[in-house]
Amino acid sequence: MPEFELDDLDLRILAILQTDASLSNLDLAQRALASAPTCLRRVRKLKEAGLIAREIAVVDLSKIAPMVTAVIEVSLDRQAAEDFDAFEGYVCAEPAVTQCYRVSPGPDFIVIVELPGVRSYDEFARRLFTQASNVRNVRTFFSTRRAKFEASAPVATALGAHTE
Repeated sequence: MPEFELDDLDLRILAILQTDASLSNLDLAQRALASAPTCLRRVRKLKEAGLIAREIAVVDLSKIAPMVTAVIEVSLDRQAAEDFDAFEGYVCAEPAVTQCYRVSPGPDFIVIVELPGVRSYDEFARRLFTQASNVRNVRTFFSTRRAKFEASAPVATALGAHTE
């Protein structure tokens, strides 16, 4: 939880920055319906509190080269906390891994990877999953079409869910 209470202006700023973090402070202030100094102070406060973790560019890899998105279910043999942490660290160190989730019930992890083709996936899977001694089962799904992808999170909805 943040160390301070989020208000409507904080939520507007977060929503706007998730859409376009490259806005100047003046443009952000105009869109958020606030003064530029207030907006600058709020953004600084949100960053210091860790609510704005980083600012990135979302790259459409398909415009660079054909890519394959693989959604991978992974189950581990040993399921102690240190085994989960070790696997998570091992997988997250891979540049092709764009997302990694611990899940329940079902498999232990869902891993999303972006690779230049099925041959690259085969090499990736062989290197990662056959060399990891704790991997019991791997099941992979290949995306045939991306219907939606958002890098933003519904901040107002998340705040409402926490107060219930």
